[in-house]
Amino acid sequence: AFGRQVDSFELDLDIPVLGKPAFPAVFIRAPLVASRSESVEVLAHIPSDGTVVAVRQANTLATSFHPELTDDTRIHQLFIDIVRAA
Repeated sequence: AFGRQVDSFELDLDIPVLGKPAFPAVFIRAPLVASRSESVEVLAHIPSDGTVVAVRQANTLATSFHPELTDDTRIHQLFIDIVRAA
């Protein structure tokens, strides 16, 4: 959704469920949330155009960026917390 690999980019992304500081999101040829039902919670979007880039539905979490490429473990911790709560 975000173009070829040469079009990759990084963005400090506000993800309210994670708190501050902003999350260092790395976008590399990522998928895009094209549509969603009302049961899908939007966790984050790109401020400049509103593109949805992180969602949750029940115990499923999806992102359009690669949280594993940063040293910030908050997305992984969120996933662990979701699994533990299930």
